[in-house]
Amino acid sequence: MAPRGESVNEEMRARSRRRIMRATIELVDENGYVGTTLSDIAARAGLARGLLSYYFDGKRLLMQAATHRLMHLELAAVLAELPPGTGPEARLARAIDAVLGLALDHPRVMRSHLALILDPDAGTFVQDPEQQRLGAILRELLQDWGAEDPVAEHAVLRSALMGGCIGVLLPGAALPLAPIRADLFARYGLAWELGVPPQPQAPLRPQLSVRV
Repeated sequence: MAPRGESVNEEMRARSRRRIMRATIELVDENGYVGTTLSDIAARAGLARGLLSYYFDGKRLLMQAATHRLMHLELAAVLAELPPGTGPEARLARAIDAVLGLALDHPRVMRSHLALILDPDAGTFVQDPEQQRLGAILRELLQDWGAEDPVAEHAVLRSALMGGCIGVLLPGAALPLAPIRADLFARYGLAWELGVPPQPQAPLRPQLSVRV
């Protein structure tokens, strides 16, 4: 039998990585991060436990990559569903709704992801290939929207989206989605009816008192 070519081997490795990340999301959704072991992930992915160390340097980095993959796949999918010629404001609005929606659809995954990247004792934030794909989508959206510096604005949007997800997910003090979305939409001058509004009308924004 002729040896496999490098392109075939690379595709097999990529397929294994995807299976591992998909299994991670499924299990953390079901059992939480602490309740999910690398052995569980390997079994769900149909791979030997030792192979996980070949593809990912530990459970934390695997969790980070798997969540970023979930996010960029969701963004790519919802943007692909928009009609041709959809304007940049509508596309950006749909992207914001997609990320905030993940906090509601995958709360255990998003809580675990945010907790890990915010914990300085867990390690530094790593710009893995999955995160780079996610960032590329957001930077392109911001460039089309008219950002003078899409790279800098991406950092701001990323932080705002993280803060929005924390607000939705904060145990015992979670906020409704509508005011969080309203703040994000106001920053980018997006009409409330764009994207997928959680309610027909935008919530009233409180007026700040001015001291004289």
